[in-house]
Amino acid sequence: MKKIAVFGKPGGGKSTLSKNLSLTSGLKLYALDSIQYHQNGDKLDSKIFLDTHNEILTSQSWIIEGFGTVESFNNLLDSADTLVYIDLPYYVHYWWVTKRFLKGIFKTPEGWPKGCSVLKGTIQSYKVLKICPQFWNNDFMNELEKKSANKNLYVIKSVMELNEFINTEISITKK
Repeated sequence: MKKIAVFGKPGGGKSTLSKNLSLTSGLKLYALDSIQYHQNGDKLDSKIFLDTHNEILTSQSWIIEGFGTVESFNNLLDSADTLVYIDLPYYVHYWWVTKRFLKGIFKTPEGWPKGCSVLKGTIQSYKVLKICPQFWNNDFMNELEKKSANKNLYVIKSVMELNEFINTEISITKK
């Protein structure tokens, strides 16, 4: 595992999982939110984001966490050798977004651009969760399985599986 993509709906633990993977594997972590947004929460010019994203994809090793744009996401899936899709039940995502907001009042959430509004980000996460079934569905899963024919694919569907992944797969990636 030298090029790991971690993705899924908002509030699923992608940032925490990716940070742990990075710490144990020594691979550099790139949180797409930090690359795609300015510190005030405004989006970066899409060309600048895509250029930066493509530059990362061509490097020897990385962990990339997040979605980005549809174009960058497809490039990410094609470039990665390991895909980690966190697909927890929706109620877990909604609860964890809420919990992240409450904690974010005191400390910037994991993987968020510094200075970004926690309230604005939480509202955006709720909006994204509402439309997620249009994208994160059976058609997506079928496409993901096709794209992962020669890759490691992990689909995490419960909090228990997420914890097991953290306890087993992360220890495997240690140097």
